[in-house]
Amino acid sequence: MSNSRDERLALAALLEETGPEAATLCTGWLTGDLAAHLVLRERRPDAAAGVMGGPIAPYTARVQRHYLRKYTFDELVALFRNGPPRLSPFALPGADEQANTVEYFVHHEDVRRAQPDWQPRAIIDGLSDALWRRVKGAKFFLRKSPVGVELARDDGDNRTGPYRVTVKNATPTVTVIGTPAELTMWAMGRTSAAHVRFDGTGEAVAALKAWRS
Repeated sequence: MSNSRDERLALAALLEETGPEAATLCTGWLTGDLAAHLVLRERRPDAAAGVMGGPIAPYTARVQRHYLRKYTFDELVALFRNGPPRLSPFALPGADEQANTVEYFVHHEDVRRAQPDWQPRAIIDGLSDALWRRVKGAKFFLRKSPVGVELARDDGDNRTGPYRVTVKNATPTVTVIGTPAELTMWAMGRTSAAHVRFDGTGEAVAALKAWRS
């Protein structure tokens, strides 16, 4: 089973467990809103482009509200668990793993870490490696950082291969250190819930934290 499929099933199970009115780390969203977003993203590519904001964001919000009215929470979770419809771009071979591994991991943690009694979970090596391979995508989210940003992998083992990635090339530079899972959460804006540490001048670190808060 793929990483994206594993995270899809785990997220669907967690949504069922929490119900539609649990908190998430997504500002303004409860778990019901998140379930509608997940279904919209796979089934309405015309609206999904507005998820990141921009001129069609109001349209995306309307479609998401439509899903909340049309389906019960349990139906939304079932649609998400069953995967994209046959004609969805996400149904193309390899698309789910490539496009959804980070998406579903982050949203899984969005629900887990918003609960008052959450505990860190063990991340299997395959998922950690997949998240690390995709960490370069943080360049988009960190392109406006006031300082240079380097991400450094530290998960307590002796892995070979690159363990640092520059995602914003500028001076001064701050190195953000953590496991691939925590670096992913930090890079995706979940800064208050990400367990990372920083290496750099005090002024540069303060500037990055202030910008990313």
